[in-house]
Parts: sequence; C-alpha cells; structure tokens
Amino acid sequence: MSCPSQIRNALRTTAVALLWVVCAVSAAPVCAQARSGAPTKEKIDLLISGGTVLTMDAERRVLDDGAVAMRGDSIVAVGERTTLEAHYLPARRIDARGRLVMPGLINGHTHAAMTLFRGVADDLNLQDWLTKYIFPAEARNVTEGFVTTGTQLGLLEMIHGGTTTYVDMYYFEDAVARATKAAGVRGILGETILDFSAPDNKTVQGALAYTAEFLKNWKGDPLVQAAVAPHSIYTASEQTLRQAAELARENHAPIVIHVAETKKELDDSREKNGASPVVYLGRIGLLGSDMIAAHCIWVDSNDIALLVQYGVGCVHNPSSNMMLASGVAPLGEMLRAGLAVGLGTDGPAGSGNELDMMREMDLAAKLQKISRMDPQALTAKKAVEMATIGGARAVHLEREIGSLEAGKKADLIVLDLDAPHAVPLYDVYSQIVYALNESDVRSVIIGGRIVLQDRRVLTMDEPAVIRKSLDYGAQVKRSLAAPAQDSPGFLPTRFKIHK
Repeated sequence: MSCPSQIRNALRTTAVALLWVVCAVSAAPVCAQARSGAPTKEKIDLLISGGTVLTMDAERRVLDDGAVAMRGDSIVAVGERTTLEAHYLPARRIDARGRLVMPGLINGHTHAAMTLFRGVADDLNLQDWLTKYIFPAEARNVTEGFVTTGTQLGLLEMIHGGTTTYVDMYYFEDAVARATKAAGVRGILGETILDFSAPDNKTVQGALAYTAEFLKNWKGDPLVQAAVAPHSIYTASEQTLRQAAELARENHAPIVIHVAETKKELDDSREKNGASPVVYLGRIGLLGSDMIAAHCIWVDSNDIALLVQYGVGCVHNPSSNMMLASGVAPLGEMLRAGLAVGLGTDGPAGSGNELDMMREMDLAAKLQKISRMDPQALTAKKAVEMATIGGARAVHLEREIGSLEAGKKADLIVLDLDAPHAVPLYDVYSQIVYALNESDVRSVIIGGRIVLQDRRVLTMDEPAVIRKSLDYGAQVKRSLAAPAQDSPGFLPTRFKIHK
C-alpha cells in the first residue's frame, strides 16, 4: 500500500498534466494566430468599406476600393479596403461598394430659419424684398419657436443634401444652437447684431448682452461654435461693429458678416467712409483670421490682398448672387491670390430658396465660365474643393474638417452612383458637380454618428417638423394679408438698407 506522500505526489502530477491540457486547448487559437503572424484586430466604432473614396487630402487621393475607419468622433485611418478590413474590427459597418464616399459638404453662409419664408416674395431687388416683405414678415412672425422650427426644417434639408457643417446668421441663435445640437449637425452659429430693433433684441446693447450669454452657453461644445454676427457695414455703425468685434475676440469666437455684396454697398461706402467695404473694415480693426465674410463680390485686387493679409475667409453664394442680381465674384483672382474661399447657399428665401450645396457647386462653376467666357474659369475639381477643404479653410476649421484624413473629425457622406443620371463614371469631380444631386446622398455621418441612413434622418422627427412648418406657413400667409400699420417695430421706411 502506497504511503500518503506518494499519493499526494501522484495527484499533483495528474493535476499539473490536466492543467497543461486545458491551457493548450484554450490557447490554441492564439497560438495558431501567433504561428500565422496575423495581428490582433484593433477595435473601432464604424468602418465604411468599398466604393470610391474621395479624400480631398493634400494629395487629393482617390481610392477606387477604399475604406474609412472611425472611432468616437474622429477618423482613425483612410486607405485601401483590404488593408483596413484586415487591421480593424468594427462594431458597425457600412457597405459602400458601388458608391462614392467623400467629405461632408460645408455650407459657409446661410440663415437657416428663413426656410419658413421660402417663396414669400421673389424676383425683386434686395431692398424691396427686405423692406417691403421680409422685415415686416419677420416682425410679425419671428419668435423663438418660429426660429426653432425653421432651423429644424433647414437642418432636414441640409442633412438630406449632404451638408455636415453650416454657418448661420439669424435671431434667437441659442434656439438655433439647440436645434443644431439635437440634430447632430456641426454649426458655426452667429447671433445677428443690428443698429435697429430685431425680433429677439430691441437695442444694440440688448443684442450684445444676449450674444455674450450665447457665447458662454456654448463654449467648448464639440458640435456648436457660437459666433458674433454684426450684419454688415450698412446696418451697423462703426461703434456697433467695434463692440461686436471686441466681444468676439474676448471670447475667441468667429465674426460672421456680409461684405461687399452689391455695387450699391461699394458706392455708399466710398461716399460715406472714403474707402471700399474691405478697406473700411480693415481701418476700424475688424479684419482678422477669425472673420467669415459672406459674398465678397465687389472687391478689387487691393481688397483681395487685404483679405489674404488678414487671413479672412470668404464665402461665395452663386445662386443668391444670381437671383438678386448682385454681381459675380472674381473667384479666379481670389483663388490665385491664395484667398480662402468657400461656398454657401445664403438664406433659403428670396436668394435661392434652397439649401442645396450640390447645386451650388454646379452653379459656381457655370457662373464663372459664362461670366468670364472661359470654360476653365472654375473647374469641377475647384468647385468640389470650395465645398469641402476650401470651405473648411474659409470657416477656419481646416484642421478639423474638410477632408478624409486620420485625426480629423468623422464628417463624411455616401452617395449612390447607380441612378440613370449618374452612369457611367469617368471623372469623379465632374460627376459630383455636373451630374449628381442631393437625391443621391444615401448616408451622412457627422462626428462619427450616423445621422442619415438609407435616406432616412435618424436624429429628427421629419414628419412632425414638416407638419409644424406647414402650420407656420399658414400663419405667415395670414400675417402678410394684414395692413402694414398693424405690424409696428419692423425696419422703418426712413432707414434705407442696401445689401
């Protein structure tokens, strides 16, 4: 009979042997992976794979079978599909085979809530449109609730059209910010400052106080960048402009303003200020690398040099400029000088009636061609640049958005390429500008979040917004039927505005 110590040794030997067997079985996959040399896949949140990837990076790479890897709100990698699929393990995947993947579009200038005034009055010069229709309609209708619904309607339109970032200028901008944040859209949102009574603030000091609180409320938000928006040199005095700029710079906020939009503005500035609008703004200290200047149509070589010197971003609005007969911006000279120029739709009432950045690219290219009588005046590639990386430069966010590159925000869109108007495909830039349209946008991702999937907005109740917008439309119709004297508080006729 064995002694107790021999029994214990035998049991110990058996246990160790069994442990080695268990370990060997459980580690088999790892060992096999190690023997094969295959690395462990890195976990990510979202992978868009397959399709044509238009990066808009410095090399303007176009990947015929590419992929984009995202974690959190940022892009982790952009490259060939096979490479990224081998390296990353996504929690979610979008199959983009047969489709186009590109940076989200940047609408550099608009007044989104004016969707609710779409079609109120068209085919007019700007002064009549503003003083006889829009200012009275705003005085009778614009409330915080009106602005919220109008902004939501605009956001729906922009999401469907592939816009991932927009620059806004309107009233009750805190409500605009809340709607924008809820929709998951990136926005630079400017509270309008005027020398006359507005729907939200009746005095300049009231507007400045509201704006200061607005800047405080949204400081550091990942999607919303609050801005100060003195309307223009013809609606704000030098003192008001200086106060607005001081407030913006104290808070490291952008300045959004209309600049040199019409010949009348240029002539009036020369008569009143002895200088062009651009020179005047430079003289009083407003020009800077924090400024986003809408329009910049009536500028000469000296103005352009000043804008470049101060690092101002300009936003070209072709449909608005054509509809209001404001003029044609000298884009060729601007771009050759190195000026940062983006694209915008302007407000969706009276100056284009839409928020379609796909159309703006098309119109931008064609307007330059016919006005310069040169088919190379603005190429399709340049138009795409102005809506993406060039637009990012114009709004001073080129380090964060505008191209598909590792480290940048995950703002991108996926477009179908199989509609009758979209085939065949020879040149991707030409196809985007001259053939594709907003109905081809299938998916939109902003900050790594899918906000549009298979043409359905995931972040908003679209039918509810449409119903409420129709109710406000009926209200606007009723208000326009009322006598003018029943609407005190809108811009007095003695105040002549020329935009």
